Amino acid sequence: MSEQLKTATFAGGCFWCMVEPFDERPGIHSIISGYTGGHVDDPTYMQVITTDTGHREAVQIVFDPEMFPYRRLLEIFWQQIDPTDDEGQFADRGFSYTTAIYYHDDEQKRLAEESRKELEASSKFKAPIVTPIVPVEKFYEAEKEHQDYYKKNRFHYKLYKKGSGRAKFIKDHWKTDKTKQDLKQQLTDIQYRVTQENATERPFHNEYHDHEGEGIYVDIVSKEPLFSSTDKYDAGCGWPSFTKPIEKQRVEEEVDQTHGMIRTEIRSSEADSHLGHVFEDGPKAEGGLRYCINSAALQFIPKEEMKAQGYEDYLYLFK
Repeated sequence: MSEQLKTATFAGGCFWCMVEPFDERPGIHSIISGYTGGHVDDPTYMQVITTDTGHREAVQIVFDPEMFPYRRLLEIFWQQIDPTDDEGQFADRGFSYTTAIYYHDDEQKRLAEESRKELEASSKFKAPIVTPIVPVEKFYEAEKEHQDYYKKNRFHYKLYKKGSGRAKFIKDHWKTDKTKQDLKQQLTDIQYRVTQENATERPFHNEYHDHEGEGIYVDIVSKEPLFSSTDKYDAGCGWPSFTKPIEKQRVEEEVDQTHGMIRTEIRSSEADSHLGHVFEDGPKAEGGLRYCINSAALQFIPKEEMKAQGYEDYLYLFK
């Protein structure tokens, strides 16, 4: 293990739902589901959820702080939970499903407390924030069947996340909430039609199809980072093409059956902007995918301006 790797520990209710949001992001080396904070050695799943062992379900994340700073882990953590509930999370009730941030050092404690104050000041929640920030305790790895549950049991996981109320809560509290009138004032006509009405701009007659500058491309609506120039290539199709998004969680896939075709539509996660489509005819050496994106859905942030515009965390892409 590299000396620069760090560990973070979060309890966010059912640990099945606390792996996917962090998994496979740049700088995330491993995520283990387990139990922490209790008074029973080597507890089992059934012990934790049915008896008073004092444990919470939690995840332990090993990460590279140069690529994925702890403050970003905190941002993601808050966006997965109801921080006003001290009796469980969503459909899951009881202490084992309550939330907590377990800090590993003074720096993590400071950053966690700052992030909680920022959340309180945002007035996003009317009720008090009750998620505690406490010292790390002994962590016990959960049974094999609970590791990477969202990958092993995708259908059941999606049903559970939706049925528990977590998915709706996240959407209601964290998705970009702008009215159509707001967007019409913010965006140009083509930007509005592409992002809000699923239009497609003309090939070869758009801003970024042959753009070669170093930097990142963000959602024109929410400004969330989506793609990097390091993954951009000329596919000859007339639209900007990328082999992958910066982080897979930044985009969502939908089945598109319009125009007599069956395609995979790509939308931004936070703003739900229509971006374009993904095809399986990309460079094989890079995974074989081609993210064909409308320029009108994007804003380019040059590398030399990223720090000033708040995208310093993504400068690792150009090292």
